[in-house]
Amino acid sequence: MGPTHAISGLAAWGGVAVLGAAYDFGDFTPPALVVGGALATGAALLPDLDHPSSTVARTFGPISKAMSGSINWVSHKIYRGTRTKKDSNRHGGHRGFTHTIVFAVLAGIATTALIQLSNTYALPFVMFFFCGLAVRGLLHEWCPKRDALAITLTSAGLSFLCWQWVNGSPELAGACGLAVTIGCVAHFIGDAITEMGCPMLWPVPIAGKTWFPVAPPKIMRMKTGGKVENMVVLPVISLLALWFSIAALQSTGALPWLGVDLLPWDTTVVDGVAKQ
Repeated sequence: MGPTHAISGLAAWGGVAVLGAAYDFGDFTPPALVVGGALATGAALLPDLDHPSSTVARTFGPISKAMSGSINWVSHKIYRGTRTKKDSNRHGGHRGFTHTIVFAVLAGIATTALIQLSNTYALPFVMFFFCGLAVRGLLHEWCPKRDALAITLTSAGLSFLCWQWVNGSPELAGACGLAVTIGCVAHFIGDAITEMGCPMLWPVPIAGKTWFPVAPPKIMRMKTGGKVENMVVLPVISLLALWFSIAALQSTGALPWLGVDLLPWDTTVVDGVAKQ
């Protein structure tokens, strides 16, 4: 699900930005939109770092493999320490702690704090990490065992270009943290519609389980990597990601030459209530 997860993160970020423009909340500048889009795309792969055998775990070669192993171990310990008798007696940390809303919120807070406390000097390193995950997710079949160097160089180049463009804008910290959280949540929703479901609501007990796999009825679930995902879900969210991204940039005035108004509605906020 690499490409599907990655594109879903971008689509989710674009959708939030479009809503922000339509209902006048949030301060989405062109740099915030672009940097946030990159982070959300990469963050949509972040939860799968809990699986040492996953493609995303090979993003930066031995370094990301070691990181994945550590995350898997911690996730496994948390699962074993908080499961109930009704939860499965499984081993391994995949689809554990990194697949919960708690993790998504903590990841967003940590990203915001890191960038803010470093006076944005940490932004290029944050960009480098998440751009790497994004590239790996989008090109998951691109020589996955031999392309760590190519991904590293590509991520470094993208990070450098973004850093030069945004020029260390301090207001990006909040947008970056929000983008990471949104990307993670997009991943959870994608996993929830697969056969296994996703324990995103941990530690809330549901049906006696703290690791309850949230999912729609079986008839509405899809097989990971199956025809429904590749022929229906991926094309649809790709179109949404494109539309939302362009519409969000247009709302900031960044695309004055665009002849089509992708945000045709006129929304005015009166006393905190949006009027159409």
